[in-house]
Amino acid sequence: MLAAINVGEILAIGALGLLAIVALAVSAFLVAGLFQARSLIRREFSAYFLSPIAYVVLVVFLAVTGRLFYLALEQLTTDGPYGIEYPMRSMLGDERFWLVFLFIPPLLTMRLFAEERSTGTLEMLMTAPLRDWQVVLSKYLACFAFYVVLWLPTLIYLPVLQSSHPPIMHADAWTANSILMVAGLALVVLGLLLLLPALNTNARALNLILLAAGIACTAVGGRLHYHRDAVHLLEIPVGLDPMPVLSSYLGLALAGAMFLAVGILVSSLVRSQMVAALLSLVISLVFILAAFWRPNMDTGSSTYQVLYFFSVPLHFSEDFSRGLVDTRHLALYASVAVFCLFLTVRSLESRRWR
Repeated sequence: MLAAINVGEILAIGALGLLAIVALAVSAFLVAGLFQARSLIRREFSAYFLSPIAYVVLVVFLAVTGRLFYLALEQLTTDGPYGIEYPMRSMLGDERFWLVFLFIPPLLTMRLFAEERSTGTLEMLMTAPLRDWQVVLSKYLACFAFYVVLWLPTLIYLPVLQSSHPPIMHADAWTANSILMVAGLALVVLGLLLLLPALNTNARALNLILLAAGIACTAVGGRLHYHRDAVHLLEIPVGLDPMPVLSSYLGLALAGAMFLAVGILVSSLVRSQMVAALLSLVISLVFILAAFWRPNMDTGSSTYQVLYFFSVPLHFSEDFSRGLVDTRHLALYASVAVFCLFLTVRSLESRRWR
């Protein structure tokens, strides 16, 4: 029996190792392809800051999140029986937030391919020395980067929501793990500084490798340091559990990736930006409307489980905002995003056939 268990464990570890090697190989292939298309990524990302629509989206989005932050803060400081246990649930579980969020991905993705088709520049883009998947992923990565920029200002809310106190430095916390973490941060800073000058392709590739190594050392060293060492180099005391914040931002990143992938697929099929925005808005309703239509039914019934599986707002109000990460939600976001990107690549290939 013990031998059988050991053999099973060995096979499981071997399968996981093989999957890790395949994942690293695919990641390296994609990163190399995106590095070749870095000019397209830079052009698409810069185009957002030259469009008034992006600034309107940013202002409206910050206004809504600011209002929800005020309401959450008001509930946190209310005396008496009123209050809230999870501040992120008050913000991300609010239906008004998702009414605004529903319009953001279509507005960010409507111009990616529809504008190229309407102006006739798509044919010129297809003659560039890039593969179809490089074009699609470059536009998608630039769009996702701007989506991340939308959320960066909301980080200033977190110290208040978490009841954070001034950070505390411990000079006697130098261990092998903390040294690895600090060395990784130094490599990241060095890699970013070396990317600024106009260097040749080989030098930039080495800088990217240096940057990736720094990120890996920081992640590994930081995790080991804060999970195994008794004394931490830097501590930020908080009054509330930080896990709901981390899980909420993880869910927002993956859910946004899914909605953006839907939008870029629709944009590759039509010529009009307005039509692309409306169609992607209608398709995105599938993942939103279930939160607004909640009939009185047994939560254990099959109908409710299906509605819950596709309802992104319910994922946040019930799981992510409470510090719970359900792999079913992650599988839904990742599978829809990958499938939509795959169809987008096929859409461009079909244009070559015609």
